[in-house]
Formats: sequence, structure tokens, C-alpha cells
Amino acid sequence: MSDSELPNEVVSQLVARGISARDETPLRHELERLAPSFTLFRLNAAAARKWRARYRIMLAADYFDCQSVAEAYARALLASLPADDGATRPQP
Repeated sequence: MSDSELPNEVVSQLVARGISARDETPLRHELERLAPSFTLFRLNAAAARKWRARYRIMLAADYFDCQSVAEAYARALLASLPADDGATRPQP
């Protein structure tokens, strides 16, 4: 997976929620609109090996380990959306 690609399950969840954004910047703008605050970390090499992720995004009491910045924003955005019948929250 390249830095610009999102995992298929994340894309499916975005589509199900009516979100067309797939790139880092539009996803960040959507997240900024919904989330009061979040923190994105780029993991150092040792942490990346340990957790098999390159980025960690912290959102309230949740965190998501991801391979790309776009994936981190997408997972946090999905977690920030109000519950929708049938939609599931992304798993960390």
C-alpha cells in the first residue's frame, strides 16, 4: 500500500457514510470540521516495528495506528461521525 492508498475496509466505510474524500488534505479538512481536537504522531522506527504502523492519531479517548496520514485522518473522521444504523466504528 502506498502512502496515498486507503485500506479497502476504510474506503467501504467512507462510501457507506457518503464521504467522497480519499486524499490526505480533504480528509483532514472534514476531520477538523467535526473533531474538537486530535493529535497525529509519526512513529519512530522502533515504535513502527513494534506496532506495525507508521502513524498514530489520537482522538479523545481513542487512538488508531495507521500506515499513512490519509488513513489516520479517515479512521479518525469515521470515529467522529455520529452513529449510523449499520455503520461500525473503525477498529484500532
